[in-house]
Amino acid sequence: MRALVLTAGLGTRLQPLTLARAKAAAPVDGDPLARRTIRWLVSHGIRDLVLNLHHRPESIAAAVGDGSDLGARVRYSWESPVLGSAGGPRHALPLLLDPASPRGDGVETFVLVNGDTLTDVDLPSMIRRHREAGAKVTMALIPNPRPDKYGGVLLDERHAVTAFTRRGAPGPSFHFIGPQVVDADIFAGLPDGVPAESVLELYPQLMRDRPGSVIGFVGDWQFQDIGTPADLLETSLALAAADGRADRPRQGRGAQIDPSARVTRSVLWDDVTVGAGAEIEECVIADGVTVPAGARHRRCALVGGPDGLIVAPL
Repeated sequence: MRALVLTAGLGTRLQPLTLARAKAAAPVDGDPLARRTIRWLVSHGIRDLVLNLHHRPESIAAAVGDGSDLGARVRYSWESPVLGSAGGPRHALPLLLDPASPRGDGVETFVLVNGDTLTDVDLPSMIRRHREAGAKVTMALIPNPRPDKYGGVLLDERHAVTAFTRRGAPGPSFHFIGPQVVDADIFAGLPDGVPAESVLELYPQLMRDRPGSVIGFVGDWQFQDIGTPADLLETSLALAAADGRADRPRQGRGAQIDPSARVTRSVLWDDVTVGAGAEIEECVIADGVTVPAGARHRRCALVGGPDGLIVAPL
């Protein structure tokens, strides 16, 4: 079993932090998102991985490398332009298919994972369900916790997906949290190098042509969406608290804090310097930023820009 981790996105909601790194390379409690995702995949025995790249690709490659230190084999699929949630998998198929497989037509099924969410979905059970149901796409779902914030997925009594709804739609629904098990042939008919979306385009067409081929795998899975700088801070604080380090997320390499400065409930990336007497509270500070002596920031993202320091409220 192989997996494709979708890490090519522009990270628009995470700006301005994504001026410094791609979203998947953003540290959450000291560890880049992509590395956390890879560890989770490896824990379920999935070690042959592909990551797709577009925005700030060097930051992901620097964080992950060849994956060997994580017990994985990692290769990269380059995209220009960014190809979307269906176009990206189509472009990566040559890396995901195995021409030496006994069937001679490559690995039929692979795992598809978003690179900006953290979850504890039971992947082996999900793969078994996909095969038992004869599905083409199996999507990990939880009861929609915020229909006002998240679009929904509707299921029939057999857990086949019947529709996707926009956020704010009335009535109960399920929320898609990122992991999928997919058959490679659903992407093979798409033109390579052309942007395409799965939930918006490909899957509705598949559901019309082959009813019951897209199904939901429902559970009470944990789900953390690292969509915004505030999400990144809150998740880092939650992970630190769960590890017995309440309010003290791990700092990045080379962080230097003057003894007279006060840094509380904040995330510092690599090579951050906090000057004398500065006060930092509930902030995310990106690589290489120097906080001047005496500066005061609360609930901000701080990133070095071409014209100086960028300070944006969380």
